[in-house]
Amino acid sequence: MRVRGRVRLMVALCDPCWNAHANQLALEEGATAPPKVEPDPDDVAWYEPPTCGDCGAVVRHYPTNYDRWVYLAVEDLPAKDVAPRYRWRLETIRAPYSPVAVDVVAMRIRGIEPLPSDPVRPAHRAVCLSPDALQEAEQEAEQERAADPE
Repeated sequence: MRVRGRVRLMVALCDPCWNAHANQLALEEGATAPPKVEPDPDDVAWYEPPTCGDCGAVVRHYPTNYDRWVYLAVEDLPAKDVAPRYRWRLETIRAPYSPVAVDVVAMRIRGIEPLPSDPVRPAHRAVCLSPDALQEAEQEAEQERAADPE
């Protein structure tokens, strides 16, 4: 057993248990992007940023705190404009005993709801213009309205 995750002391599990836990969490949170491909240092071909396969928009590729990957939108939006299921924050991971940033990790916002004006980074699926994503976002909004009658 060893400590897992990109944030210190997230959990200590064996390999099969960790993979089962992290895969289940990734499915629940929508972190199903493939791992980021590191370009070969000897390759001189032009490197393009990743784009959405459905709508063609530029996306940002971030690791999660449990070693899975997620596509996020390019810019932050106010929390009031993003459904709770799609709210993420970017956390800078620093080297131990150093102010040097070594990684940026995406963390899903849970527990304490952000203020309506707080900036959050939406999952790309929330702002994707593909018909499937738009329909999914409409269904999510309807479920949220039904669960929160005011």
